[in-house]
Amino acid sequence: MAGAGVRLRRVAGGLVRACHPGPTVAVTVLVTALAVASGRDLLGCVLVAAAVLAGQLSVGWCNDAVDADLDEAAGRTGKPIVAGAVRAGTVRGAALAALVLCVPLSLASGPLAGLVHLVGVGAAWAYDLGVKATVLSWVPYAVGFGSLPAFVTLGLPGQPWPAWWAMPAAALLSCGAHLANALPDIADDVAAGVLGWPQRLGAGRARVLAPVLLLAASALLALAPSGGAAALGRLALAAAGAIAGAGLLLHGRFPNAPFAAAIGVAAVDVALLVGNGGGLTGSA
Repeated sequence: MAGAGVRLRRVAGGLVRACHPGPTVAVTVLVTALAVASGRDLLGCVLVAAAVLAGQLSVGWCNDAVDADLDEAAGRTGKPIVAGAVRAGTVRGAALAALVLCVPLSLASGPLAGLVHLVGVGAAWAYDLGVKATVLSWVPYAVGFGSLPAFVTLGLPGQPWPAWWAMPAAALLSCGAHLANALPDIADDVAAGVLGWPQRLGAGRARVLAPVLLLAASALLALAPSGGAAALGRLALAAAGAIAGAGLLLHGRFPNAPFAAAIGVAAVDVALLVGNGGGLTGSA
């Protein structure tokens, strides 16, 4: 019994690590904050959080299951499958279970909202299943994250679409995060034949372009809702610039700094929306 308990804890810990917990939690929290700011009621916010969490878990687990052989070849012992904490088949099963659960949780916000979210999750799965090795690797990021503002607002009474700037800003932010996330592994990915957009750009250009895209998203959110740079928008843009710049400067010492900076910029952008009264539909 004691041995079974130890194995169960090891597998559970492996699954937690395999789901990419940092990005999974960050995306879930930030989208839930958007739901709160947009005016979704308590139940609506809970449904958004549950659907996004299930979707992110499915994508993270799918990624590690699909990449198991590449991770082993690259010697990434920090990966739980490579470390032997959990089997690839177990992670694959967890990914499918989370995906199945994501369907009713998404549709609980309404058919149109649910469909939009499921399209985004499907785009993320397409990335994991092969698009990431092509020049179009940025497209699933743009579609997957660009759809999240619509998922939030379409669940409101009247099913309003988000303001015109919300989805492009989310897409720009996600493409910057895509470059930042890929930076530490570009050399290993190229050696393994994974030639997505970041790998084709190369580390030097990807490192410079990532903060440009992040700041473009912040500028759109700061300027578009009010038609000009209000005080809060200017403050948020300055904060986003400082965070993105820090990620760029610290990359040499901390390989994951650019991706951490991308999450930080996303948090600033959500805070900007909340500070502006959550005008995600352009009607606030």
